[in-house]
Order: sequence, then C-alpha cells, then structure tokens
Amino acid sequence: QVQLVESGGGSVQAGGSLRLSCAVSGPTANTYFKSWFRQAPGKEREGVAAIRTSDGIAWHADSVKGRFTISQDNPKNALYLQMNNLKTEDTAIHYCAAAARVSGYVLRTNLYNSWGQGTQVTVSS
Repeated sequence: QVQLVESGGGSVQAGGSLRLSCAVSGPTANTYFKSWFRQAPGKEREGVAAIRTSDGIAWHADSVKGRFTISQDNPKNALYLQMNNLKTEDTAIHYCAAAARVSGYVLRTNLYNSWGQGTQVTVSS
C-alpha cells in the first residue's frame, strides 16, 4: 500500500502563492499516476492536476490552468503543487493521491486508491 503525506498548506491572501508537497512511500508499482485533488466544504472532491510518474507528462484542470503547476522529484519520492495567483474559490482541503492504473480522464476520483490525509488551503480576499 502506498503512503502519502501532504504538507505546505496554510492561509494566504488572494493573489498569493503556496507550494504543497507530498511525500510518497511504498510500492512504486502502485504510483503509475500521482495527482492532487481538493474538496471544499459542501462540495464534491475534484481533480486539480495529475502527473504520469514514468515521464512527467502532466494534466491540469481548466480551473487552475496557468496558475497551478504539478511536478515531481522521483529520486526524492516527492510530489509538488505550485499554486500561484490564488483565488478565494481555491479554499479547500487538498489531497495527494496515487493510482496503479489509469484509463480515460486522468482526474477521476475513483481511479485513485491511495490517499493522503489532506492539507488545508485557505485563501482570503
């Protein structure tokens, strides 16, 4: 089983930046894709960005394109999410996740079977 531990959340004013980190451990065979998801109060969990571990090809949700960037450091077993120009609607608990197999749209929640505990991101106006 893959273990994931997020860090780097916090409170920031709109327009500010944060960098989330996720420490990944466990069988690398189960980390074909790694992703960031978020869940705001009263809303469903939604995919933010995904990266294919083998070659670093990345996908970003339309809502964060041009503002967020997913990246990885495979020797360090780390996943990152650089968040710039944050908006109040980005306020949510952010989770990292890993999937052993992916088909179709890569940011479907049900593809991922390993999850971190989440880190809170709060953006104020």
